[in-house]
Amino acid sequence: MELKGAVALVTGGNGGLGQRICHALAREGAHVAAMYAQSRDAAEGVARELAVTCGVNAAAFGCDITDAAAVTRLVGEVTARFGRLDILVNDAAYNVAIPFPDLDSLTEEVWERIMAVNLTGPMRLTRAVAPIMKAQGRGRIVNIASVAGLSPTGSSIAYAVSKAGLIHLTKCMAVALAPAVLVNCVAPGLLEGTRATANLRPEQVERSASGALLKRAADKEDCAEMVVAMCRTETMTGQTVVIDSGRVFH
Repeated sequence: MELKGAVALVTGGNGGLGQRICHALAREGAHVAAMYAQSRDAAEGVARELAVTCGVNAAAFGCDITDAAAVTRLVGEVTARFGRLDILVNDAAYNVAIPFPDLDSLTEEVWERIMAVNLTGPMRLTRAVAPIMKAQGRGRIVNIASVAGLSPTGSSIAYAVSKAGLIHLTKCMAVALAPAVLVNCVAPGLLEGTRATANLRPEQVERSASGALLKRAADKEDCAEMVVAMCRTETMTGQTVVIDSGRVFH
């Protein structure tokens, strides 16, 4: 798909990886709607920087993706502002570091919050943008999962299960939305400089980096460029690409 002039909605667009994704798409000429949950100033700063450095239209939009009505409003506001919507990147996520054996700390409240943001939120957004993309005759959806969704690792059982669900949701939505809309997924490993990593215990960070074949964290720019590639593609759908410096093979 031609990205110049396309409109991309990036959830978590003010985060460490989200900002890289916004910039990568804007460098290709895509207009960007950077969605935030709480950090309005940061998201508006991202939008201003995109407009200045890349010469695209960009704006920040607030939304609680655990609220179905808010998601509907968000999609309406984005299409009203830009006139169309071609790309959805589901990058917003939530995690809490809880050791797997500590089941007492894995409360129902924690479980439900993680699932609401990491899995139900992307489903709501996908369902909301699908009619628009189908009517346009084209669309790309890229989900940001995690290697925790491919093996029993990560910050908590709930986080790992939510990302496993997102990977399978990618496959199911690829079937549901074909042929007009292509749906793919990036599964990063440890990424430095993100809120998700900041919530990990130091021993988890060290174990993730040292356990990789390349002995380093994954690169956020590599992940962002993969998102761009998945938006460009005409013949890949339902796939998950791992970027983790060589830890998980699937």
